Amino acid sequence: MIKLHRFVTLLICVGLITAFLGCVSTQKQESTGQYIDDSVITTKVKAGILDEQKLKTLQINVKTFKGVVQLSGFVDSTQSATKAGEVARRVEGVKDVKNDLIVK
Repeated sequence: MIKLHRFVTLLICVGLITAFLGCVSTQKQESTGQYIDDSVITTKVKAGILDEQKLKTLQINVKTFKGVVQLSGFVDSTQSATKAGEVARRVEGVKDVKNDLIVK
């Protein structure tokens, strides 16, 4: 009976450790909290871009990974690309901006 109790306790401990390790982020994956934070950042950057009169375009794509925002797509001028980067940098939680916008 004692062996069964120890075995069950061991299984519970292994299960808890596995569950906690499943929430840890790696270089290529985000934890659940980071994913939610990045989603909020992406939404705020998109809203900021849409609020700018000169940037009212749906051709700017925004992706965020661990606080780093990537802008991609097409804009009409270099000034628009620069402005989009500035808007993204102003959002709380943004660590860096990779501005891959292409002027068409």
